[in-house]
Amino acid sequence: MNALLSTLSIPTDVSFTTSKSDLSKLQHHYETTEYPKGQVLFQEGHTAWGLYYIHQGKIKLHKYGSDGKEQIIRIAGSGDFLGYTAVLNDSHYHVSATVLEEATVAFIPRQDFLNAFGHSPDVSQHFTQLLCRDLVDTEQRLVAQSYQPVRGRLADMLLSLDDFYEQGDEKDSFINLSRHDLASLLGSAKETVIRLLSEFKAENLIATNGQFIAILNRRELKNISQMYS
Repeated sequence: MNALLSTLSIPTDVSFTTSKSDLSKLQHHYETTEYPKGQVLFQEGHTAWGLYYIHQGKIKLHKYGSDGKEQIIRIAGSGDFLGYTAVLNDSHYHVSATVLEEATVAFIPRQDFLNAFGHSPDVSQHFTQLLCRDLVDTEQRLVAQSYQPVRGRLADMLLSLDDFYEQGDEKDSFINLSRHDLASLLGSAKETVIRLLSEFKAENLIATNGQFIAILNRRELKNISQMYS
């Protein structure tokens, strides 16, 4: 199982097949709002008044350490819910959510969600699966950061990001993240990420244009990832 899928909103071996009416109501019943790049949806420590459903766009979930350093926990995209852990736990948001690309998002009030969760087996099953996925992914992320060198983790992450961006609406699939966000997502220094990307480019594994990255050799990146796993 991909060790870095925890950083993305890509399902692992959990099957999300709950295309039921109750879940559909949560996804499509609420009014949407368009948010520009850089807009903060919610902040760590604030009261969780509800959760969000992404119709389009990409949003990063991130935290800041005591030293002010940002750590991206996950990148979410179309079809993802955000904030459900805090709502179910009756607590404050434990991460912040900031728009990476212009996004269309619906807000679902806390009580509406809890009513659906408590009365609909389909909704409760879906979010229980999401919570289980989050737990497994967090465990795998910790193991990868402890034992897998940065070169292997970066190769792994680029493959996952490539799959993630291919799922979007872009006509041409490119990874579109700043080097700062790549480093924050990887849990490494920006300078290290820039150096390794230059190595991958010299080895004809990737091509770059500004912050855009295109994968040229998935097989070799996969080999690098497995070599260090």
